Amino acid sequence: MSNLGFIGLGIMGRPMAGHLLAAGHRLVVHDVNPVPDDLLKAGATAAKSGKDVAEQSDIIFIMVPDTPHVNAVLFDKGGVAEGVKAGKIVVDMSSISPLATKEFAKAINARGADYLDAPVSGGEVGAKAASLTIMVGGPENAFNTVKPLFEKMGKNVTLVGGNGDGQTTKVANQIIVALTIEAVGEALLFASKAGADPALVRQALMGGFASSRILEVHGERMVKRNFEPGFRIELHQKDLNLALDGARALGLALPATAMAQQLFNACAAQGGKAWDHSAMVKALELAAGHEIAKA
Repeated sequence: MSNLGFIGLGIMGRPMAGHLLAAGHRLVVHDVNPVPDDLLKAGATAAKSGKDVAEQSDIIFIMVPDTPHVNAVLFDKGGVAEGVKAGKIVVDMSSISPLATKEFAKAINARGADYLDAPVSGGEVGAKAASLTIMVGGPENAFNTVKPLFEKMGKNVTLVGGNGDGQTTKVANQIIVALTIEAVGEALLFASKAGADPALVRQALMGGFASSRILEVHGERMVKRNFEPGFRIELHQKDLNLALDGARALGLALPATAMAQQLFNACAAQGGKAWDHSAMVKALELAAGHEIAKA
């Protein structure tokens, strides 16, 4: 049994924290919102601040939306940095800037603690099913210590390199996801406009070389018009901004990524920032004057 802390109990963090509790670990939690009752009933202890979480925990997990939020959790007054000391490990599972991550790691290391960046892929479904892909950057000894805990939250856990490399891997993941959503949307829109049943087209494609997890899950969302968020468009916009900002810094062109971001921007302009990212198809439908469900 380990003394763990978890900060950020939203769509992703709440079930992830629940898996650690279910594994029998002591868990101290904190969030800007009230701690969910189900976690408290399962044995979690609510803390008043990140500092309190860090003081009571050997390993502190963070799962918040964006780079400024991680910075605040770590370094604002009453933040995690005030409570860490030698021997502790800070694990940021948010999806944030690789460059900022390297600076955060240096600042935590200066206080004697280890730092892992461990962003995830799999969305709300993966968080609930403990089937997340976890991409980790940081020292190998710290990774080996935390790996059994990662395995309570995910199935594909990989140490990809040093601090920042986990976040770089997540940015690469989000490029692939965005472009695949766009491709699935175009394909089903084409099929629907041509008069085919998009649900049957999707079913047929699932048995061929075009099969993918996104065709399976998000293709079904497109056909059934279910855009309740598992992963919000505004969060994917944030991730693609990281990709495009990084590309500028590297002198690299990412033209298809830029196109995908513009499609997300079009959805946001229609009030869709909180739609699931599979709703990118709505921007394609608007341009075509046709909805998949109206085949």
